[in-house]
Amino acid sequence: MTVTLAVVGAGARGQIYARAATAGGRARIVAVADPDPARRDRLADEHGVSEEARFTGWAELAAAPKLADAVVIATQDRLHVDPAIAFAGLGYAILLEKPMAPTEPEARRIVEAVERAGVVFAVCHVLRYTAYTQVFKELVDGGRLGTISSVQHLEPVGWWHMAHSFVRGSWRNAAESGPMLLTKSCHDIDWLLHLVGDRPVGVSSFGSLTHFRPENRPEGAGARCVSCPVEPACAYSAKRLYLGCLGDPDREFWPLGPVTTDATTAGVMSALETGPYGRCVYDCDNDVVDQQVVTMEFARGATVSFTMTAFTPLEHRKTRVFGTRGYAEGDGRTIRVVDFVTGDEEIVDTGTRAGASLADGHGGGDAGLVAAFLDAVATGDQAPLGAGAADALAGHLVVWAAERARETRTVQPL
Repeated sequence: MTVTLAVVGAGARGQIYARAATAGGRARIVAVADPDPARRDRLADEHGVSEEARFTGWAELAAAPKLADAVVIATQDRLHVDPAIAFAGLGYAILLEKPMAPTEPEARRIVEAVERAGVVFAVCHVLRYTAYTQVFKELVDGGRLGTISSVQHLEPVGWWHMAHSFVRGSWRNAAESGPMLLTKSCHDIDWLLHLVGDRPVGVSSFGSLTHFRPENRPEGAGARCVSCPVEPACAYSAKRLYLGCLGDPDREFWPLGPVTTDATTAGVMSALETGPYGRCVYDCDNDVVDQQVVTMEFARGATVSFTMTAFTPLEHRKTRVFGTRGYAEGDGRTIRVVDFVTGDEEIVDTGTRAGASLADGHGGGDAGLVAAFLDAVATGDQAPLGAGAADALAGHLVVWAAERARETRTVQPL
């Protein structure tokens, strides 16, 4: 069966999912909806979508007769709720970019609509679908580590990625998108719940915007990198980052793609002179945290600590699992296992070769998610995805509780 897909939102994520779905010939893009004509036509042209199946927005697509088996919703975070509810009601299977919604009531509305319609549904928690995760999950569930006592998990956002997406970019301001823990780390929280196989009963959190603030602006710094006298010595130079993408197709797609479609020196410099990505990181309207710690207690007594920080290279996540019979330490590619009975150590190669970034497909997670989604749509069975709408909601509930805990400096029950 060839699965037919409509894509709502023709930005980077919509392009990635469309390409992953069609790469093996298992799916065909039959409709595209996006208010930006250049983005809409670029994606539609790439996949041979007819002129009459190019829509200015999701509502126009939803008003048409049902055109596809499934819809990919890859709009901005605050534009997920209405299309998800509408397309569920129309019988479309749904692949919804994370996070589900900005607030708990809105996310619950999506869950209710999906469960009422009985459609296949997945939130793009791509970390669940890597080969690395599959091996790690089998290791934990197989009992080699005994009973899990605690877990440490690090999300290394990357210094330049923080500046690109969360200081200068679309996810810089909580009122416009959401808190950092929701927009960036909700799939890490989901992954931890998946790995542990239990639900938290309490959560605490601390975090703040420590660095990307006006008072940390270097003396003599300009408002824009293109004319800043201290730019050559600044770790967050936009000129160094974006001009350094030229000549590399993957990096021209991301992170340069959101900055400009003119992948030339002149095009980049023009974008940095006038657009948001050329601003000084100490002179933006950003307010999301640049570091945060979340601590969870689970129903069976295990504890989990999660750290998100900007001040790292952009790398795979690092995880340590402490069990009663063994210890495991993973870096996104390999897992070191220590057996407490024999004292033996083993390095498990999970076969992961791709990098951790969006341009690298999140270590194979993007392709893994899309393959599982196509399996589910083709069979009409949620099982290949291993997670339904309520399961996807669980991690979001932890995120919102953690934000309440951070803001009030309390322990929040779940």
